[in-house]
Amino acid sequence: MIEKDDTGLSLRRRCALLGVSRSGLYHRPRGPSAEDLEVMRALDEQYLRTPFYGARRMAIALREQGFRVGRERVGCLMAVMGLVALAPGPKTSRRRAGNPVYPYLLKGLDIARPNQVWASDITYIRMDRGFLYLVALLDWATRHVLSWRLSATLDAEFCVDALEAALAMYGTPEIINTDQGAQFTGRDWIATVETAGARVSMDGKGAYRDNIFVERLWRTVKYEEVYLHDYADGVEAKRRLKAYFDFYNHHRPHQSLGYKTPAEVYFEAAQTAETGPVDMMDKARALPTSPQAQQQQGMI
Repeated sequence: MIEKDDTGLSLRRRCALLGVSRSGLYHRPRGPSAEDLEVMRALDEQYLRTPFYGARRMAIALREQGFRVGRERVGCLMAVMGLVALAPGPKTSRRRAGNPVYPYLLKGLDIARPNQVWASDITYIRMDRGFLYLVALLDWATRHVLSWRLSATLDAEFCVDALEAALAMYGTPEIINTDQGAQFTGRDWIATVETAGARVSMDGKGAYRDNIFVERLWRTVKYEEVYLHDYADGVEAKRRLKAYFDFYNHHRPHQSLGYKTPAEVYFEAAQTAETGPVDMMDKARALPTSPQAQQQQGMI
């Protein structure tokens, strides 16, 4: 940032030395218009129903709802929101060229105890006059939300912050699974995971079912909380989401957990594990433990 004080150099000279334009010095970015926000809200809801739609089919779906939009406009707004059709490309955010991609480690794996596998993802959160991005870390076996953070941008910092918070509170899992988004293939995220001693796992390209439990979490959060309120600002969004995640973890029973809450199953199994092996999913009268088996039985 250029300070407009008397340093003996003109603004023109300082801009030239820094390689920036003078016009950019006075530019103040504007947020989306009220009309764009309405379209973005509709896109958000349509994406949950049809995450495999690209910009062309999204535009058709929105026109059927009465919006006057074209493919290009819808494509631009989807890019701003971080929405990408689940097939044939990756979701939420694209991998940055040159960033490493790690193999998917969960195929055929029986996930039967807390801290065996964590999963993370990012979603768009609409507000009354804008939007934010939400990242969460979820314990795969128990559905317990370990940590979450909100951000106004899709950078990696808020994701790493959420990861560090989860590691500090719950220790190190064996595996952390994400998609191939730039936030999760970047150096900061990978270094934090590996330094903690966990293994990195990434979804296959376009394979949203590889991280199905976080996708299911987003659907639940949005229909039970976000869509019921238009948050006035980030402060309200943080307050309401904090209350919701407390409800989700401690007061909302899950059928797949034998109608226990995620926190109840997580802490019960974690405490018992110190005395010997625990079949957590059998204890909770739950379902087959591999992602593929649960998907085949329609219980995810």
